[in-house]
Formats: sequence, structure tokens, C-alpha cells
Amino acid sequence: MTTMRYIRRWPPVWRDLPIDLISRSPIARWAPVPLRLIVGYGFMEHGFAKLARGVDAFPTILQALGVPAPHLMGWLTILTEILGGLAVLLGALVPLASIPMAAVLVVAIVTVHLPYGFSSIKLLAVTAAGAQFGPPGFETDLLYLACLAALVLGGSGPLAIDGLLAKRREVTRAPSHAKPVTVGAKGATPLMDARANGSG
Repeated sequence: MTTMRYIRRWPPVWRDLPIDLISRSPIARWAPVPLRLIVGYGFMEHGFAKLARGVDAFPTILQALGVPAPHLMGWLTILTEILGGLAVLLGALVPLASIPMAAVLVVAIVTVHLPYGFSSIKLLAVTAAGAQFGPPGFETDLLYLACLAALVLGGSGPLAIDGLLAKRREVTRAPSHAKPVTVGAKGATPLMDARANGSG
């Protein structure tokens, strides 16, 4: 006499939670859009802020930090922040634009923020003049790097130029996958079907 054992497999509990409905719904594809908005606007804001202080202000800071060719590196940084931010905002060539943007963030971490620790918000005191903060750490730089990595790995999402370019490439490639045809007495039929019927 044989004994049969039945093992009941319970479904993962988290799949029964309502929050999982969001990740499986059509709205989930819009997740990259907020990342593009904050990263793109943030980079452009920093770039224009550097220009607003004068064309020589930021290169002077880089020179004080010991960065080689401070004027060249200053302008490259400003252009990267403005043009890279605009590219991310529009979802255009995001993987390519993310390379110099990530380089700017890494350099900022190493040369400026690393000695001040992780936290970017250090509330020291609240006086009559307002809140007083200490030097910012590298927390914000890491957040920007994480957002860029998410956009590169997960895509730019809807309303992105990258998506429009991808659709155009698909349309361009479509005619090359069409079946060859041959014209017979009854009109155009696929060449493979004609050969299969012995007429090719």
C-alpha cells in the first residue's frame, strides 16, 4: 500500500496586497517620467545657477580645488548640466547623456562632498535669520546617480524622444521582413506558397 503525500503550495502573500496592483497596471510604465523631470530640471537649474554668478565664478572655484584646466572643465561642467539635463528632461539619448552627467557627479563627490559625510542636510541651528545648515554631504549626488542608473536600465518611459526614435526604426525595418511575392495568373501570392504548390 502506497501513501501519497500532497504538498500544498501557498501563493506569495505579497501578491495578494493591493499595492501590487499598481506595479502590474498600465500606469506603471509612467514611473520613469518623474525621474526624468527631477533629474533634468535639477541639472539644468545647477547649470544656469553657475552662469548667473558670472562666467568666471565657477572656474575660480575649480582652480581653488586644484582641478586642472579650470576654465575648460568649468565650461564643460556647465554645458553638461544644461544640455544633459535637457536631454534627460526630453528623454533623448539618455544612456549617452548619462555618461558625462555621472562623471560630473562622481567628481563632485570626490572633490567637494566626500569629507562632509553622507547627509546633504545638516541643520545646525535656527536663528532669527532663519535655519543654519552645515556643508552638504554626498547624499544628493548618490540620489542623482541612482536616478540616472534607473533611467538607463529601465528606459525613459512615455513621452520620450528615445521612444519615438525606436518606433521609427521599427517602421523602417518592417519592409525588410516582408515575404517575397510572385505574380501568377490569380494575382500576387507569397513565393513560398507558390513553390509549396508546385508552381514555383
